[in-house]
Amino acid sequence: MKKRTSKDPVARDPLMVHSVEKAFRVLDLFDGHRPSLSLSQISDETGMGMSAAQRFTHTLAELGYLRKSSETRHYELTVKALEMGYRYTHSNTLLAQAMPFLLHLSKTTEETVNLTVPDGTEIVFVSRFMSRHVLNNDVVIGTRLPAYCTSPGRALLSGLADNELSELLGRSDLRPVTPYTIWNEAEVLDRVRAARRDGYATAFEEYFIGDLSVAAPIFGRAGRPTAAINIGVSRSRYTPEEAEEKFAPLVTAAAHSITLAYGQKR
Repeated sequence: MKKRTSKDPVARDPLMVHSVEKAFRVLDLFDGHRPSLSLSQISDETGMGMSAAQRFTHTLAELGYLRKSSETRHYELTVKALEMGYRYTHSNTLLAQAMPFLLHLSKTTEETVNLTVPDGTEIVFVSRFMSRHVLNNDVVIGTRLPAYCTSPGRALLSGLADNELSELLGRSDLRPVTPYTIWNEAEVLDRVRAARRDGYATAFEEYFIGDLSVAAPIFGRAGRPTAAINIGVSRSRYTPEEAEEKFAPLVTAAAHSITLAYGQKR
C-alpha cells in the first residue's frame, strides 16, 4: 500500500479525518494471503512510522477489531470485523428485494446463483447460493474479481456510457488469467457492447477453468447499473452454447424483476 502524499486526493481532502483513514488502512491490510501481520509489517505496508502503527493497532485491538498473539506478537482480525458485513447485508435494500428472486433461481435451476455489485474496476460478491456442483469453493461473500473478464462485470459495464466504460477499462489491470481470458481492450469492448445489445453477458472459463457464467445487470432508479445476477455452471455438464441458451432468459428475467422491485422501494 503506497504512502499518502500531498498530491493524493485523499490527503488533500479538507473534510477527511485522516486518523480514521489510517485506521481503515490498517484493517485493509488483512486478507487471505496475509491473515496475520507483525507491527513492523503493518508499519511498512501502511507507510506509517512504528510509533503511529503501534498506536493504531493498539486502538483497534482495544476496540476489539484486532487481536495480538501473545506467542508470535502478530496481529490478526477478530470476529468483530464481521459485524460491518453483517450490518451491510441486513440493511441493504437491494439485497432484501433481490433475495426472493435469488432463492427462486437457486431452487429451480439447482445451480450456483450470485449477486454482485461494482466497486471501481472490480465486482464484489454480496450474496451467493451454491449448488452441489459448485467448482469454486473459495469464492465467498466479499470476494472480489475483475469486471473485465467476468460475466457479472461485463453485465455491469454494459450499463455505462462509452466514455465512462473506456475510462474504467483504462484503469483496469487487463491481463490473461486463463488461456481463455479475453483481455485485449478492443475485444473486451466488443463483448461489453454485445451484452448491452443482448441484455446479458457471458464469460466462459475466463477466470476459473471449467466455469461457465451468464449474467444480467440490475439497474437503479437513475438508470445506473447497480448490481448483476449470474448463474455459474460447470463445463463438464454444459457446453457454452447450452449454458447461454438455458440460463440467459432466466437471469435477464430475474434481473428485470429485481430492477422493478428495487426501483419501487427507493
